[in-house]
Order: sequence, then C-alpha cells, then structure tokens
Amino acid sequence: MKPINGFYVLAYYVVGLILRILHPVTVEGIEKLPKHGVLLCANHSSNWDPLVIGLHLPKNYRLHAMAKEELFRNAFLNWLFRKLGAFPVSRGNTDIQAVKTAIQIIKSGDNLLIFPEGTVIRNGIGSADGLPAHAKGGAAMIGVRTGAILVPVFVDGEKKLFHRTRLIFGDPYEPVYTGRHGTAEEMQKIADDLLAAAYALGGQKIGGAPLE
Repeated sequence: MKPINGFYVLAYYVVGLILRILHPVTVEGIEKLPKHGVLLCANHSSNWDPLVIGLHLPKNYRLHAMAKEELFRNAFLNWLFRKLGAFPVSRGNTDIQAVKTAIQIIKSGDNLLIFPEGTVIRNGIGSADGLPAHAKGGAAMIGVRTGAILVPVFVDGEKKLFHRTRLIFGDPYEPVYTGRHGTAEEMQKIADDLLAAAYALGGQKIGGAPLE
C-alpha cells in the first residue's frame, strides 16, 4: 500500500477543523461508498465543493480532483493543489494530458472527483453566464475506459457560514453502452444520467426544480 501524503494529512486535520466550524456538514451514504477505483461525479454549486467532499471522506481515501486550469496559474496555488492531489484540466477543448492523468489515477486504484458540469452552477439553475446545468461527456468516457465505479454525489448549493450543508453519496451507477468503449452519444447519455442522479439525491431535477 502506498504511504499517505503527509502534507495532505496535515491539511486534512487543520483545514478540516476550520471547515467544520464554518460550514457544518451532514453526510449521508458514505458507508456504502467503495474504497478503490471510484469516480465520484458531483454537481458543482460552489468553489467550496472539493473541500466539502474531500474533507468528509476518510483521510486515507486517496482522493484526487480534476480542477479548472485557471486555479493553477498562481505559483503557490499550483504547488498547494498538486500537493493535495488535484490536477488541472483545460475547459472548452479536449485536454489529452488531463484525461491520461485521470485514467492513471483510477487504474492505480486511487479515487477521482470530477464535476461533470465543468463550472459552478448556482442552485442547479445556471452559471454566471446564464447557461443551464449540463454534463460534459468526458467523465463518462474516463469511467468507461478505466472500468471505474461511477458514484453520483450531491452537494447543497447553499453554503452560508455556520449553516448546515448536505453531502450525499449515491449508489454506484451501472453504465450501459455498446462495443468496447461505446459511442459518443452513449457517453453523453451516461454523463447526463449521472448528473441527473446527483441532483436527484438532493431532491432536485436539473434546472433547479424540486422533484415531485
């Protein structure tokens, strides 16, 4: 077994303590979460989401996160995020290196967090540019290529100071596709289904409306 990143453990306890005070979290479904080779697919409602998810998993869960490259442009943040297991992805085009890194992580037995929407979607309604919640097919493609266990995750959109947030882990999702790697249309449907399942955990439909 690979040794645990000492810096990550330090951050886990120090940042985790601060986060639990500022943003208390109710966690559901973590007891059924697989331990290895998991691709967590979460809705993206706030820049706090990676911390909320990562710091409420066991410290030895070996979680990595795919994050937008803009966060890595500052030298210190680039060093910090990489030490914590994150790596950059260029949005808006196919980032081959990011895909290769993601595949290597899953195949090594570690776990990966991806936000299929690719940007923050406030309350499931839309991003700053007004676009509705929409999944990108890359998460499904990575999951199928690696045989990862796909797990939808819901994080509450409201993260007010000292107000409790819900974090819900769903049941593993079984993708359906043809051939060895499936078609582009099948990958898109898998991604859409995963995102819909994530929102459903929180009682929402894509678009922010509650489920009836």
